[in-house]
Amino acid sequence: MNVRLKFFGAAKSVTGSKYLLEVDDTHLLIDCGLFQGLKPLRERNWHPLPLEHDKIDAVLLTHAHIDHSGYLPRLFKDGYRGPVHCTEPTAELLRIMLTDSGRLQEEEAEFARKKGYSKHEYPQPLYTAEDAQQVFPHLTTSPMGEWIRLDERISFRFHYAGHILGASMVEVRLQGSYQEKTILFSGDLGRYNHPTLFNPASVPSADILLIESTYGDRDNFNEDVNEDVEEQFAEVVNESQDNGGVLLIPAFSVGRTQTIIYYLTKLIDAGRIPNIPVYIDSPMAISVTDLYRKFIKYHRLDNKELDEPRGVFDHPNLHYCRDRELSKSLNKLEKNAVILSASGMLTGGRILHHLYHRLPRENDTLLFSGFQPVGTRGRDIQDGEIAVKVFGLPVPIRCHVKDIDGLSAHADRQELHRWLSGFESSPKMTYIVHGEEESAMALQNYISQELKWQATVPDYLDTHTLFEGI
Repeated sequence: MNVRLKFFGAAKSVTGSKYLLEVDDTHLLIDCGLFQGLKPLRERNWHPLPLEHDKIDAVLLTHAHIDHSGYLPRLFKDGYRGPVHCTEPTAELLRIMLTDSGRLQEEEAEFARKKGYSKHEYPQPLYTAEDAQQVFPHLTTSPMGEWIRLDERISFRFHYAGHILGASMVEVRLQGSYQEKTILFSGDLGRYNHPTLFNPASVPSADILLIESTYGDRDNFNEDVNEDVEEQFAEVVNESQDNGGVLLIPAFSVGRTQTIIYYLTKLIDAGRIPNIPVYIDSPMAISVTDLYRKFIKYHRLDNKELDEPRGVFDHPNLHYCRDRELSKSLNKLEKNAVILSASGMLTGGRILHHLYHRLPRENDTLLFSGFQPVGTRGRDIQDGEIAVKVFGLPVPIRCHVKDIDGLSAHADRQELHRWLSGFESSPKMTYIVHGEEESAMALQNYISQELKWQATVPDYLDTHTLFEGI
């Protein structure tokens, strides 16, 4: 048995996760994500995969975030009809998120055509909401921890990764003629002591390891993560109210929005922030929130916290904006309110019209709650740009800009180190992926110098031979 690994994405970048595992003539695609951020990265979405779709035997998905799943509709549009293996919550999330992704791309293409800011006379979406529907009949779900046999040589199982509802690591087991080998794909590792999600599972060994490195070069949390985040959150909310404006929080619909709701309702009930309305302006986030009741064994919240009169998601201060007109009416708010809206990277969705109206207002506050890749509007704002383009128009940034790193769903440097310490033996090779180059190199240095493991940072489209003749 000969085994090779090809890096089709998330190599020296945070987005576009796609790894092709070749086991003799069998081809497994682990994750199938969209590139986001810088234009050269986004343009890769339009490049055909360096492998014909009919040669892919199966897709194994770590979780539902678009940078890990968002290329699936394009793969099916191009003719793939094989299985997509994932956890049950991930399958439910994909039905929501991929449909929304297709719809947003249709709307953005149409808006670009009307406004004339595309270089194409008739700009087209990468795929449509209808294209996304082709994926769903092929979703095949498996529970955490159960070995699933693909053929007599190849099995896989999911391990709990934290990060978002249903997120997993993928462990692939290869039974050769002479040896058995395992390859572990970390996916996105979550935080320890997260208020709503379980800790990432400890895996004692793997012959080959792929580990994400989003925060491989920085620490975001102190020892008491939740208390630290609550203190920062209370400070930002109270300051925004003292400024006499509205607090706008871009938040990913899956995971981040629910975590922010948890903190805000807790702070309101404790009297640490004013008794102000919180508007959830993301139809997808509203649908995702309902899944926490359906998949209760996948998170920390119990039935009491979910269903009591002032439950986490049914708190009287929460207002869910399901229709577009109610969303637009939020533009009239001048003070004493919090607005949560998607997308978290400011790349599309309802957050754009909120940015258009809020960025120029000196009394308002924009709070970042997660990582902003290079090339996104969020990173430009964080880096101090005086204006960003929204709907093709330059919008001045006069509002207050704040960050709370502790809200991220990614493990930080010390937590990555903690997870790696759970290995009882060193992998033959560790590949550092899903991180900008500086972060990836920092994690490689730690693994090489402190753990004394073999580690490397692959380039986009690299091919590595893992095993020969096993």
